[in-house]
Amino acid sequence: MRRAKITVVGAGNVGAAAAHIAAQRELGDVVLVDIVKGLAEGKALDMAEAGPVQRYDSAILGTADWGQTTDSDVVIITSGLARKPGMSRDDLLAKNVQIVKDVSEKTAKYCPNSIVIIVANPLDAMVYTAAKVTGFAKNKVMGMAGALDSARFSYFIASQLGVSAEDVQGVLMGGHGDDMVPLPRFTAVSGIPITELLESETIARIIDRTRNGGIKIVNLLGSSAYYAPAAGAAKMAEAILKDKKIVVSCCAYCDRQYSVGGFFVGVPAILGANGVEKIIELALNSNEQAEFDRSLQHVKELSAKVDKLL
Repeated sequence: MRRAKITVVGAGNVGAAAAHIAAQRELGDVVLVDIVKGLAEGKALDMAEAGPVQRYDSAILGTADWGQTTDSDVVIITSGLARKPGMSRDDLLAKNVQIVKDVSEKTAKYCPNSIVIIVANPLDAMVYTAAKVTGFAKNKVMGMAGALDSARFSYFIASQLGVSAEDVQGVLMGGHGDDMVPLPRFTAVSGIPITELLESETIARIIDRTRNGGIKIVNLLGSSAYYAPAAGAAKMAEAILKDKKIVVSCCAYCDRQYSVGGFFVGVPAILGANGVEKIIELALNSNEQAEFDRSLQHVKELSAKVDKLL
């Protein structure tokens, strides 16, 4: 039986971490590609040499040659400038549009049947860019952000309650930015809504911490987070390659759903072999809907800027 093939574009911190997780989980053979000569090759060789210790045997290839990515099943795009202290995700827009445009053109050429997972920021705008440039079906292009943001939300809740993070199922919607919309009513600890476990003031503090989780790490490291974003992308790739039908918050195309009107935005969705197989429509209350609408408006504004840059 043919092994699945995963291409990770960008051998920086996020890309290398995602490639390593994919190899550790034996999701398939991994191609790590980067334009910097020697970078992907060196990191891939290092990962391959860790295989006998960590007990995995996925083939890992580092290359600058896109021909090696041919017929990949999943392409994870991490390439793009990372945030620095004092920068918002939106500050990266113009440069990263061009980077993602170039990578998306190569993806369409060499991996025309792949499913694409975007990690680069500003996330929702980069998913929109990749979808326009590749011309792939809308369900075959998606963004990682919700998986990361819900993981942060879950971690902060677990820390507050002193429970296992594995028992927390965080749910978020909206764009990947300061106006993301964590949803306490739909977030639970082993099925128990957190609204039954935490005071409203505590929940508000956790929501604020979640929204600022990324910039906190940027200020500490001097650059963007990478372990958690890579884990989120690998989780999505695994759901697709193993047809797991998991429900995950991610940036997905919505038209009639939530009255979005044809944009990529964070929503809970079912991921399987066909990519985004279904959008889960929650019955939002008036406050939740208003927050989502504000976040969606920001996503639409960024998408309009992308149209001018392409």
